Amino acid sequence: MKVIERIADMRAALAPHDSAAFVPTMGNLHAGHLSLVRIAAERGRPVIASIFVNRLQFGPNDDFARYPRTFERDVELLESAGCDYVFAPTESELYPEPQVCFVHPRAALADTLEGQFRPGFFIGVCTVVLKLFNAVRPRVAVFGKKDYQQLLVVRDMVAQLALPVDILAGETVREAGGLALSSRNAYLDERERAESPRLSAVLSGVEQAIRGGSTDWARLEAAAAAELVAHGWQVDYVAVRRRADLGEPRAGTALVVLGAARLGRTRLIDNREIVDPAR
Repeated sequence: MKVIERIADMRAALAPHDSAAFVPTMGNLHAGHLSLVRIAAERGRPVIASIFVNRLQFGPNDDFARYPRTFERDVELLESAGCDYVFAPTESELYPEPQVCFVHPRAALADTLEGQFRPGFFIGVCTVVLKLFNAVRPRVAVFGKKDYQQLLVVRDMVAQLALPVDILAGETVREAGGLALSSRNAYLDERERAESPRLSAVLSGVEQAIRGGSTDWARLEAAAAAELVAHGWQVDYVAVRRRADLGEPRAGTALVVLGAARLGRTRLIDNREIVDPAR
């Protein structure tokens, strides 16, 4: 496995290949990331993973400076998972001058949920993903369902810009208690770690209620949020939405319940896909 920092070198290494598979990451890798690498390896070769902490998707009160950076360990994990190249550009390589051209995703998809609580987040995501796609020029790229809205936003950007990249989705990988693996889990202290599976459990409860026939979306959302608040969480949202476009839910459509909440200083997100029993 080779580590490459320069865009020109990355393009040169991949020039002979027309089936590259790509997994973009911000590092501090866990088993969820490695599952995406394995999916990529099933669909194309060579497999490239990027490691780049993207300043553009962090707001002024976000954790850019303290985001965990574990490069040497990440490289070892990627090699063990079957990665062929690690693309690890410096900030000056990917942003050689102040970025004044940005990708603005579809507002109806990007300005709700995460976009409401993290303004500009998906502009930063789409801008860096497009730059990474231009550097790597993959045939397929793999994103995890844990970041459900991000997956939909990136898919929509690819369709809008007619990019020749197939976007694949990897299932969320969880700990035994149900907590979705995330790089930010490292911020949790011992007490918070014990409490953290509650977000997954609460969303699973909404899922089960809908599978049981409930269509009172607002009541389900409010009850789920109230349970989290009662146990010390600061809730941004619990929302039942259509899977296809995150629009308002309708009976007879495939749904997803999404949640975001802070536990201490750590903001966690999760989701559960639902097949509406009335479908």
